[in-house]
Amino acid sequence: MIRGSIVALITPFKDGKLDEEALRHIISWHIEQGTNGIVPVGTTGESPTLTPEEHCRVIQITAEVAKGKLPIIAGAGSNNPVEAIEYTKVAEKCGADATLHVAGYYNRPNQDGLYAHFKMVHDATNIPIVLYNIPGRAVVNILPETVAKLAQLPRVIGIKDATGNLERPWIERQLVEKPNFIWLSGEDSTAVSYDVAGGQGVISVTANIAPKLVAQVQSYCLAGEYLKARELQDELMRLHKLMFKEPSPAGAKYAASLLGLCTEECRLPVMPLSAATKAEIKSAMQELKLI
Repeated sequence: MIRGSIVALITPFKDGKLDEEALRHIISWHIEQGTNGIVPVGTTGESPTLTPEEHCRVIQITAEVAKGKLPIIAGAGSNNPVEAIEYTKVAEKCGADATLHVAGYYNRPNQDGLYAHFKMVHDATNIPIVLYNIPGRAVVNILPETVAKLAQLPRVIGIKDATGNLERPWIERQLVEKPNFIWLSGEDSTAVSYDVAGGQGVISVTANIAPKLVAQVQSYCLAGEYLKARELQDELMRLHKLMFKEPSPAGAKYAASLLGLCTEECRLPVMPLSAATKAEIKSAMQELKLI
């Protein structure tokens, strides 16, 4: 089942190349730490600057380590539906459980164009699709009516919502008729509020470095224990915000380096963190007893 704390996995690099050993270690660590699902090669995985070969290799390694242990929602989105189909077929071949598809960034399609994009991917593949609505990056917004229309397609099973608009799940739940449609928050800082509104989990950046704590927050939410979730979320808020103080995933990668998981190396145009932000992240991790 796709629910709970789903990590938006970082992609580790070493000397400019994919660090396969570190990737395998990180995935095994998440299994041990109680993460509920994994998203390789999403935005946090620096998919825009991976080569096609690297993109496919990350999915393959993730499946080799995590298949049957964690649900795998492979990033396969593109503003070109032909490319999105290619990546989706790779994910299916590797054994991913679903794919994550962002709206058509840069092209700026209208709602009919968005529907046609996702339907083309849906009709050309055989694996479940999770929509990814992130207007801040994609510019375009998948409106609730379009979400409901797409949910009528058999293998569109849910949505990752990074709109920051906490009205959205309330509205969409009135429109979507599919039973068991999955609503996932795409923002750590609003994830508890999103769950109150009907969400079933979060695709989390902070889970890269605090997987047990993020999973516990989501466990409380799924059990309806929102006061406990709020208390733990209060403790995590500083870290949530620091992950995006400078362009992501620089913050998550630096924090992961403090845990000995990988180097802090990102690919341009994402720059290394400033010394000040590094100090803040280290302090927040110490407060949470992560290091």
